[in-house]
Amino acid sequence: MVIEATLERREAQDPPGIAASEGSQPGDSSSVEAAQNAEESRHNIELGRRGEEAAARFLERRGFEVLERNWTCSAGEADIIAQDEDTLVFVEVKTRSNTEKGLPEEAVDERKRERYERIAAAFLQTYETVDIAVRFDVVSILVIGSERAFLRHHVNAFSVGE
Repeated sequence: MVIEATLERREAQDPPGIAASEGSQPGDSSSVEAAQNAEESRHNIELGRRGEEAAARFLERRGFEVLERNWTCSAGEADIIAQDEDTLVFVEVKTRSNTEKGLPEEAVDERKRERYERIAAAFLQTYETVDIAVRFDVVSILVIGSERAFLRHHVNAFSVGE
């Protein structure tokens, strides 16, 4: 399924300035590089947060009941856990601002799939319903403007043991 979604824009608060590392002076290439890396990291965190917001709204508009967001356990974190009728759905959200490193969904590799299986097992240990189908979806979001994005929902993106 391919649709266009609107991303909600919120201004991120910048953390306090980055101190120069020991032995470097402001303006040195090492402190400039550290500042650039910190800025890129803040940008990626905000981009991911906005993507997860858009994905949750998208799923809710399609009748999913979002049960958990950013659910964590010893195996890692599930971006969204939702119920789609009689199916429990674990959703990985990947958001990118360009395709330099490939399409967002291409970042969901075998390691990430295995991690999601362990997360699902941990969640199911705490879930009240005993007999429920489980599915793994991916929502990929490619930002195409300041408040517009290309969103793609990959239903049953991978199976257990795949």
